[in-house]
Amino acid sequence: MAVKALLHHLNALEAPLCRAASLRAERLDTQRFYALVSRLGDGTAWYLVMLLLPVLYGGAGLYAALQMLAVGITSLIVYKALKQLTGRQRPCEEFADIRRHAPMLDRYSFPSGHTMHAVGFSAVVLGHFPEFGVLVAPFAMLVASSRLVLGLHYPSDVVVGALIGAGVAWLSFLPPA
Repeated sequence: MAVKALLHHLNALEAPLCRAASLRAERLDTQRFYALVSRLGDGTAWYLVMLLLPVLYGGAGLYAALQMLAVGITSLIVYKALKQLTGRQRPCEEFADIRRHAPMLDRYSFPSGHTMHAVGFSAVVLGHFPEFGVLVAPFAMLVASSRLVLGLHYPSDVVVGALIGAGVAWLSFLPPA
């Protein structure tokens, strides 16, 4: 498959960036910080946002929370299909000198589901309530960078995850045909 061959070629090109990011997590305080960010990015923070939006904004908040749910489900379907299609090994499994600093939620690396959901959910929140930009945008960036620092993803996993999340969120704002 051409996609698998491309990703295998990218592994070697991206390995130096993965090594550099993974080295940042050698300090215990850095490791703990990014592990916490990653754990919150597993869904905890986003579920809390989905619960709070209707409380804070009533019907408009409920609509935004339901849109986030739809973006999350759609992204999950795309994510699972791509993971199985590509079968890209994580950098911590591909290279002995890149250490894993947090648990893996699944086997494969491509794309980054944490990043995909962080960007998708952030885009929906910002589309409805831009005042939350100072909170959700930095958090989404931290989630994305945590995937590299923890040795779990390649940069291209994170970039493609962000593009998918943004794309699904953008589609969710289009009027029904």
